[in-house]
Order: sequence, then structure tokens, then C-alpha cells
Amino acid sequence: MGGEFESLVEAASGAAGGLLSTTILYPLDTCKTKYQAEVQAGGRQKYRNLSDVLLEAISTRQIHSLYQGLGTKNLQSVISQFIYFYSYSYFKRLYLNRSKKKYMETKANLVIAAAAGACTALITQPLDTASARMQTSEFGKSKGLWQTLTEGSWGKAFDGVGVSLLLTSNPAIQYTVFEQLKRRLLVKQKRNQTDSVTADSSPVVISAFAAFLLGALSKTVATIVTYPAIRCKVMIQRAETDDENKLKMNGVIQEKQPKQVVDALRIIWQNEGPLGFYKGLSAQILKTVLSAALLLMIKEKTSRSTWVLMVGLRRYILDVKKRIKQT
Repeated sequence: MGGEFESLVEAASGAAGGLLSTTILYPLDTCKTKYQAEVQAGGRQKYRNLSDVLLEAISTRQIHSLYQGLGTKNLQSVISQFIYFYSYSYFKRLYLNRSKKKYMETKANLVIAAAAGACTALITQPLDTASARMQTSEFGKSKGLWQTLTEGSWGKAFDGVGVSLLLTSNPAIQYTVFEQLKRRLLVKQKRNQTDSVTADSSPVVISAFAAFLLGALSKTVATIVTYPAIRCKVMIQRAETDDENKLKMNGVIQEKQPKQVVDALRIIWQNEGPLGFYKGLSAQILKTVLSAALLLMIKEKTSRSTWVLMVGLRRYILDVKKRIKQT
């Protein structure tokens, strides 16, 4: 019961962090996604840099459209973060119990983080695809969640699932780096601690500032390594087709819609060259680093409150069960 309880606390605090960080950074995420989705063909390019997306929203009086798909993104973020942190905590606890070790080495951490990411990707892929399509629709013309999911076959709702599974290496790298740095920092804090341990058995956490820095550093490393696949995923999910043979990206007809990673890679190579694989990298790092840092900072700072809340809720449920048995 204790281990299961710890997993629920990790999942709840992770979901809260994901919700807040996604909402705060959503306009930046919309600009980034639309910028990444465009492929330059024949010298035609609508967005030359990230700010052009923002300027378009301002000039067309569609600032509010920077938030199109926010509800879907938040739903996807909360569910995915809950599933990820619960799976990660569960697999981690299972590994430590069976191996009789006090902490995980890097290889084990990578495998467990990848497994948690795969579980998350398979369950939340339709929401991920829908949010990407809603974000990259023309400003003011985004469809609702149900209409977006049902406008094609249900198979299309899983567009990009292969890339999503490939990108499980991203959070695997991120959280491995974060956990290793966090563990070393906590060891250092314990050595410098002079006060006696309190009777409170709530989890020990690092400071918000330290969590922010560690989150930023770990996500930067993961983003640089996996960025070509990230851009391919955006292209696959974002595509708007006029007919079966043509691809329309940001109002410019390009070519056949990419369905797989190799198709997206070929389109990028033919139209933009090798540097195209890293188009929008700075925007991706800015958004993902801020998002990851905020998420982990909020998670660390809310974990104690979440722990107290979950303890109270568990006691209440146990009391209710006890009263029911007595009646």
C-alpha cells in the first residue's frame, strides 16, 4: 500500500506541474509548432522566423487563436504526465525492490523511463495528434476536439505514433539526467544538514530554483539529441490535405503528405537540406526547457502538499470503509 501510495503522489504532483506549465507556455508552443510544420519549397517560405507567427496573429487580429486547442493540450498534458509519473514511479519502485539497491544506475533509469514513456505515448496519442492539428490550423479556423478526431479514420488519430515511441528516448534522457543530478544534490544537502531529522515522514525535496536549473539542463540535452525526430512528428501530425495527392502546409501546396519518419526526412532533405533537420531548434529548446523546468519545479514544490492531501484523502476513505463495515 505504501509503494502504491507513493506512486499516486508522484503521478498527481506531476500532472499538476504539467497542467500549469502547459497553460503558461501555450502561446509560445503554438508559434513553435506552426513554424516547425512549414517546409520551404522552391524558395517559398511563409514564416522566416518564430516571430513571424506572432506577427501574423497580431496583424489578423487573432491573438486569441494562439490558444486554439489549449483545452485538448491541457487534457493530454494532465493525462500523459499522470500516466508517465505513475508508470515511472511504479517501475522504479519495482526495480529497487527486486534488485535490493538504494538507487538506480543510469542504464536501468533509461530503460524504466523509456518504458514509462511508451505507456504514455500509446494511451495519449489521439489527444496528441488532435492538439497538433488544432494548433497548426489557420488562425481562427481550428475545429473542436471531437470533430478533429472524427474527421478521418480512427487510424489517423494515431498518426505519428511510431515517432512518439521513438521519442520515448527524449524523456528517458531528460529524467535520467535530472534524477542523477538531483540525487547528487540531495546527498550534498544531507552532508551539510545540521538540524535533526523531523518526525514528519514526508518526502525530502530540493529547492524550486535547483529543480528549475536541473530541469532546464536535462531537457536541453534531450532536445538536442532527438530534435530531427521531433520535427518529423510535427510534420506528420500537422499535415492538411486538399486532396489525396497534395499537401498544404500553412497555405502553401507542397507535395504528398508524409506518413512515416522516412517520408518526412526525405521532404526536409529535398527542400531544405541537412540544416533543415534542425529548423526551429532554438524555439524548441526555449519552449521545452522552460516547460520541463517549470513542470519539475512545480512538481517538487507541490509534492509535499500533494502528499499531505493524499494522506488525508486515504484516511478519509479508510474511515468511510470502516463505518460501512460497522453498519
